[in-house]
Amino acid sequence: MRQSKNTKKELTAALYVRLSRDDNLEGDSYSIVNQKKLLTKVAKEKGYTNLLTYCDDGISGVTMDRPSYKQMISDIKSNKISAVFVKDLSRLGRNYIEVGRLTEEFFPDYDIRFVAVSDNIDTQEGENELAPIKNLFNEWYARDISKKRRISNKIKGNSGEPMGQPPYGYMKNPDNPKSWIIDEEAAPVVRRIFQMTIDGLGTEQIAETLEKDKILTPTNYWASKGINRPGKKNPDNPYQWNCSTIVHILSLQEYCGDILNFKTYSKSYKNKKRIDNDRENWVVFKGVHEPIIERAVWEKIQEKRGKARKRKKSDGEKNMFSGLLVCADCGSNLWYHFNQKNPSIEYFNCSGYNKGGRKVCSSTHYIRLDFLEKVVLGEIRRLTKLATKYESEFLKLVIGQSTKDAEHERQIKQKELKTLLARDKELDVLFEKIYEDNAMGRLSDERFGKLSVKYDAEQKELNKQINELQAELDSDKNKSVSTDEFMAIVRKYTRARKLTPRMLNELIEKIEVCQAEIIDGKKVQRLKIYYNCIGSIEIPDLDLIPDNAVTVNTRQGVDINFAGAVM
Repeated sequence: MRQSKNTKKELTAALYVRLSRDDNLEGDSYSIVNQKKLLTKVAKEKGYTNLLTYCDDGISGVTMDRPSYKQMISDIKSNKISAVFVKDLSRLGRNYIEVGRLTEEFFPDYDIRFVAVSDNIDTQEGENELAPIKNLFNEWYARDISKKRRISNKIKGNSGEPMGQPPYGYMKNPDNPKSWIIDEEAAPVVRRIFQMTIDGLGTEQIAETLEKDKILTPTNYWASKGINRPGKKNPDNPYQWNCSTIVHILSLQEYCGDILNFKTYSKSYKNKKRIDNDRENWVVFKGVHEPIIERAVWEKIQEKRGKARKRKKSDGEKNMFSGLLVCADCGSNLWYHFNQKNPSIEYFNCSGYNKGGRKVCSSTHYIRLDFLEKVVLGEIRRLTKLATKYESEFLKLVIGQSTKDAEHERQIKQKELKTLLARDKELDVLFEKIYEDNAMGRLSDERFGKLSVKYDAEQKELNKQINELQAELDSDKNKSVSTDEFMAIVRKYTRARKLTPRMLNELIEKIEVCQAEIIDGKKVQRLKIYYNCIGSIEIPDLDLIPDNAVTVNTRQGVDINFAGAVM
């Protein structure tokens, strides 16, 4: 029985309990409840009547950044505790250096009695020579578990099993937690965000609209469903969407039905911080679950968002041509401007003409907005006439190559892809075999490490080749489908009388703007329009297709004429 003065501190003991899934402990003796029961019993037997319990549940022992552990250390420094009880040394932590410093320096400095029940350690009864060795083995155990978990995760990730939580709009399949299904309540919000983007709204406008319509943010939505997911919750205003959330949703390829594994990684088992992985190291499986967003729509938005940030008009709105116009000479984006004295005069010019005081481009490539709108609307009308009145000619221009040649190329690619996929599957089997051999002691750690590195390098290269081939096949496969979709969109605008952001986003990829020039005494300007899915096409001279004769008088009193598309 402990012999001491009857003071509150000397009768106060800290019971520290911890459990983590990384421990992979069998049985229920390590459960939080049973740890508390054991430590309470032993502490009372040793004469402590005032017991303070500190519990860290679900936190790895590798890190010392644990809330309850830190609180216990703070209370020790505040002179509130005279003893610390744990089930064993591993509960205190699996970090050899930190736990050693704690037991060898910190506890003695504060005159703390340390008891690790299962390890038969009680500093009041003398020093335990085996404690440092047990502490070292505890860290080795964490290292070994981490290594095996990485191998296991690699096998799962390379087999197409999702490695992370489903994004907003999806949920785990109740019948198979390894697959995702559409969350019918959240998915319409995702579709709405993509549609508003196609319609030309910016992220700020989308966020304001969702907040106005009382749509819960993803984190608050999950919380309302009893799902604990990381993220900042705002109980005062659960409808306050941020632009960053909108940007993140628009960037997720998972909405096309794909699984993307290994997007992040950690440097070591001691550092749990996730680091963004290079895209070439991702493993992508296409069409695994039901898509929320059509792939063509998602790709179109990625292309749009990758362009220059849209410039705002004098009234704060963004111009619908911003991000679409590029210089025909230097390739720089054209920037939107308006005349400070007369804001009704709006125009674009080349950003490379005077870039940070240096000229990347030799000309301004100045183009008036009113002129641009008339020219583009006229060209779209000509395109719709070609597609509707001369459909066969339109298809010939779009397809550009025979079906026979395309099919032959596709078969060659499919054969190569089949060979690569077969080898990838063989490597998965080899990974499983060496993992089992290592676990059973039939393969040394050194040999296991060398083979793992070898197979890992080969599989990375394979995955890169598979992704590239698959992307090429998808592109070839979607070409005719995209053409049909484009035809449907074109027909939708046969009676268009005014340009809209949605029309531009659905039809046009980019527009090249040439510098205005004098031809036969007239000032003329040429444009080259690249349409989605089909690129730039030269519209032939046919009876039912109107000319696009556009003339605009500038403020200097000079007429500028559209001289047709540059090819």
